[in-house]
Amino acid sequence: MKAGCAAGDSGNEWIFSSTGERNLTFNTYAIKDTMCGRRLKRSVAFWAFVFIRTVTGLAGEGRSVWKKDLNFSPVNGTQMFLYDTFPNKFLWGVGTGAFQVEGSWRKDGKGPSIWDHFVHSDFRDAASIDDSSNSYIFLDKDLSALDFLGVTFYQFSISWPRLFPTGVIANANEKGLHYYNTLIDSLVHRNIEPIVTLYHWDLPLALQEKYGGWKNESVIDIFNDYATFCFQIFGDRVKYWITIHNPYLVAWHGYGTGMHAPGERGKIAAVYTVGHNLIKAHAKVWHNYNTRFRPYQKGFLSITLGSHWIEPNKSDDTLDINKCQQSMERVLGWFAKPIHGDGDYPEELKNKLYYFLPNFTEAEKNYIKGTADFFAFSFGPNNFKPPNTLAKMGQNLSLNLREVLNWIKLEYTNPRILIAENGWFTDSHVKTEDTTAIYMMKNFINKVLQAIKYDRIDVFGYTAWSLLDGFEWQHAYSTRRGLFYVDFNSKQKERIPKSSALYYKEIIQENGFFLKESTAALQGQFPCDFSWGITESVLKAESVASSPQFCDPNLYLWNITGDGLLYRVKGVKLKTRPAQCTDFVSIKKQLDLLEKMKVTHYRFALDWSLILPNGDLSAVNRQVLRYYRCVISELLKLNIKSMVTLYYPTHAYLGLPGPLLQRRGWLNHSTVQAFQNYAALCFQELGDLVKLWITINEPNRLSDVYNSSSNDTYQAAHNLLIAHARAWQIYDKQYRSFQHGLVSLSLHSDWAEPANPYFDSHLKAAERFLQFEIAWFADPIFKTGDYPAAMREYIVSKNEKGLSSSFLPYFTDEEKKLVKGAADFYALNHFTTRFVIHELQNGSWYEFDRDVQFLQDITCLSSPSRLAVVPWGMRKVLKWIKKTYGDIDVYITANGIDDQSLANDELRNYYLGKYTQEVLKAYHIDKVKIRGYYAFKLTEEKSKPRFGFFTSDSRAKSSIQIYNNLISSNGFPAEYSSDLCDQSEEKTQCTFCLFLSQKKPLIFFGCCLFSTFVLLLTIIIFHKRKRKKLYRAKNFQHICPPFKKGHKATLN
Repeated sequence: MKAGCAAGDSGNEWIFSSTGERNLTFNTYAIKDTMCGRRLKRSVAFWAFVFIRTVTGLAGEGRSVWKKDLNFSPVNGTQMFLYDTFPNKFLWGVGTGAFQVEGSWRKDGKGPSIWDHFVHSDFRDAASIDDSSNSYIFLDKDLSALDFLGVTFYQFSISWPRLFPTGVIANANEKGLHYYNTLIDSLVHRNIEPIVTLYHWDLPLALQEKYGGWKNESVIDIFNDYATFCFQIFGDRVKYWITIHNPYLVAWHGYGTGMHAPGERGKIAAVYTVGHNLIKAHAKVWHNYNTRFRPYQKGFLSITLGSHWIEPNKSDDTLDINKCQQSMERVLGWFAKPIHGDGDYPEELKNKLYYFLPNFTEAEKNYIKGTADFFAFSFGPNNFKPPNTLAKMGQNLSLNLREVLNWIKLEYTNPRILIAENGWFTDSHVKTEDTTAIYMMKNFINKVLQAIKYDRIDVFGYTAWSLLDGFEWQHAYSTRRGLFYVDFNSKQKERIPKSSALYYKEIIQENGFFLKESTAALQGQFPCDFSWGITESVLKAESVASSPQFCDPNLYLWNITGDGLLYRVKGVKLKTRPAQCTDFVSIKKQLDLLEKMKVTHYRFALDWSLILPNGDLSAVNRQVLRYYRCVISELLKLNIKSMVTLYYPTHAYLGLPGPLLQRRGWLNHSTVQAFQNYAALCFQELGDLVKLWITINEPNRLSDVYNSSSNDTYQAAHNLLIAHARAWQIYDKQYRSFQHGLVSLSLHSDWAEPANPYFDSHLKAAERFLQFEIAWFADPIFKTGDYPAAMREYIVSKNEKGLSSSFLPYFTDEEKKLVKGAADFYALNHFTTRFVIHELQNGSWYEFDRDVQFLQDITCLSSPSRLAVVPWGMRKVLKWIKKTYGDIDVYITANGIDDQSLANDELRNYYLGKYTQEVLKAYHIDKVKIRGYYAFKLTEEKSKPRFGFFTSDSRAKSSIQIYNNLISSNGFPAEYSSDLCDQSEEKTQCTFCLFLSQKKPLIFFGCCLFSTFVLLLTIIIFHKRKRKKLYRAKNFQHICPPFKKGHKATLN
């Protein structure tokens, strides 16, 4: 099976409805590499603590499993899907239970069991269970199935009444003995290790009728005799023994709820007496084997214990954690603590059930403890169903196998563990296409791998359950659990491999998981003219400037009477100035946010209904147009270019002017002409500033709105295509020659992957999804001028079968010429990868015409809105676009993920890095002509998934810095590579320009201050010089008085 997620991708929770009051919530925690140093330190400290605790494996420390780090990163690699291999000697196996698959319950001298009696007494269709898969007859077919899988062991159970019809050890039934000898010999011949269970619930009926079954201690000795016989006869070839399979279910459902044989119910004392005797029976058999047979047979013996897992409502609530611990002790601890612990029951069990719970003597405690050579663990649906019979203690059931393995390690001093039963179920109508079972298996096995690699848990083998479809206890044949499908009504009972068998075979061959969908990380950069952008949805325009103080000539007094109001002063007029773009406060905010993003391009959408409220040119809102022009021009001052979207509809807001909505919107062809006129107006008013245009955003998603019938959906889409083409033609003929811009439309382009790659129907469904989702709009524009032939043919075939009355419109020859080639680049919005299933549907709706359903891969990292993080899907869709539509320019006009965090949005950080890495691979390796990448989106909206880099109140998140780094590096350059784009001079110019544009008021004030200073300095200097002259003149007159007239100077 192909890998479902990128390396390190994780699961989210998967929720199933249950028959009880609550839902079963199956959590798979997702953690990836952290990108914030402070968070990393906390996580390292936390996991260092956990590592120390888990390595030491101190007994009784299980409750620490639930103590989570509240600041734990959602993308920490230690708990995400792990691509790695298991240890070299890891054992891969499969299991069955004798009563479930052998059939032939009355043949060849077999005696009746309590289940034979229970089924024929309590089940309506008892006759149908007599043969089941009939492994007793078709042993060769079972062996062929084992060969097909390539397993290293086969876990099966011996039918006690087939060997000894009355249960008492006397002369063995020869034919039964021959069957088991043949089975074991055949396994050994194939190098398949037999793991043999002595008791899988089919107690001889005679022992139930004579002694009351496991309620009577006498059965302990009889069971030991039966075990002794098996050790003597089969022990030379069997090295692994299981005494009893899941004694909890034997006691609880056999003698408590009455759901299992012998069907007794309501006697709580009997339940714990049976459990007590089962523990003593196991211990006796273990000592028997240990003393008499182990010395020369060299085998191992244990008991398979089954359990659920449970998570607290609040991981920081000690009371909830204690309840979880109590829940585990009441189920798994009931049997595990005496055998793998100190020989006695859990204290919680003894305190709560002291009246019903038998006591062990000190001698018995010493005799029982340590009577297991490994911990055999069962984790499957029988441990979870029905949920109303479980001791949930008000907490949440969970399928996190890794967590329960950690609990076992901490509670019971790190035992060696064999997963003795694991798997899930499908409904009875499912034959070989058991897709859900694949994903459950993938999740379970990867949790085991994580436990081995990260938690150092000693798991040495895994048993997939089960080999064949068979009788599923209280569910009879209403569910299936086999890797091989069996038609119970057929005579030959052929074993047909399901997709889960193919997947398990692949895991065994590879001994783990390999990432096949993505190449190694690439170091490189995008071209120098690459557009790094950010996308916003519709930009709501201000109709009136938010800061009119420079435009209003009136003078106001505030709060004269203490009412907080402004009062105009009559008769006073002030000088005003012309309106400026910065009078709009929202523009200032946008500029501030974009400046922090450091992008080169900003994509936003106009509001058609605001610009043309009547839907036509009779009323043009010039103020709104001026607002948008202001946005674009102010962005240019920051060296940010605009990509403008003319029409941005959503399922919640269609975005059409009111009059057009009243005339049925896109179902009315007149809307096409209205859009053409609107587009022409925008090109005329804004085109000198805009070089990249998107006519319509995601027209292929308007099926969410026009969904009353498929014909409405297709007609609306038809008109949208014509409208786009007309807008493109107008730009091409009237504006391109002097505006030099480019025009296209943005298509929602998620990738589709077959959920089950082993079935051709899923592969076809994935391609069909792409045809109905993308090619529906892309083929007419980029390829043929008409809808995809595959789409039209599929709809026609459904019409012929009477499954649909849908009609896909036809283009006229003139419309084909109009539409074909009406785009200058391919613009795609990509968010995730969809895992698709073929599912035939009857009805005339667009979604039904596709015959596609979606499956959530529980092993993938997912966002709060359940968008799977599958980075390689981005590269695949880009390659598909190039392959399908040729070597065209591509702009990724929206790509992003929702993240719950209001500050440290680590999921978005991870998403950005991984997805842009795949874009880089598509550019360099696949030679896709990618011209730009626009992250989605600038700001989040209240009460909606948090896609924004900024919160709704404009608070920045950590992902801004990650995106800044991507932009400044222009990709992922090598550590010592030189910058290919020598833009130092341009950057210096840009920096100076930015400074001038941003600091105009400060510069003006500084100039004024400097001029005043110069003027004052000049005046001071002038006056100083004047005074100096006067002073000199006075001194000269004093030293040299003037000569009197008539006198002559006498010189000596």
